[in-house]
Amino acid sequence: MPPRSETGRPGRRAAAALLVGVAALLVPVGCGDTAGSRQEEIAGKGATVMPFDLDRTTHVFDKESWGGIQTVTADEPDAEQVALVRAHIREETEAFRQGDFSDPAAIHGLQMPGIAELQAGAGQIEIRYADVPEGARIGYRTDNSALVRALHLWFDAQVSDHGEHARMMEGGS
Repeated sequence: MPPRSETGRPGRRAAAALLVGVAALLVPVGCGDTAGSRQEEIAGKGATVMPFDLDRTTHVFDKESWGGIQTVTADEPDAEQVALVRAHIREETEAFRQGDFSDPAAIHGLQMPGIAELQAGAGQIEIRYADVPEGARIGYRTDNSALVRALHLWFDAQVSDHGEHARMMEGGS
């Protein structure tokens, strides 16, 4: 059994590696992938990584010239969901600061746009956590234009993959 984190879930790297390996075995060869089936696949994988209920939360991505902001909030006031969102986003912030993007890779795949660049350049990105009403956010700031582009590609991929559970902030660059 994989080691468990303080949230009681399997350890981040062990769970991500197991999930990516299993997913690779389950992908049908030669089958077309529609947006709907991709989003269902992502929701299923997300449930193994994110401790909160994806159907009761929303991810919002705001592209900025200096990077961007990722916010996750409970759709309705729910103390349990808010606590789960905040704990997960706090944990992800620490992992991202270390260049560990294994959770998004486990959900979206190792070829997710922008992820390799973000992993390699994490030391050049200021990554900050903040509580917000009904959830939490991660701010990403860098002077490196290539990393800003990678971050924006990463945001686009998440919005596309999460479908109704995510949106781009109006007016984002």
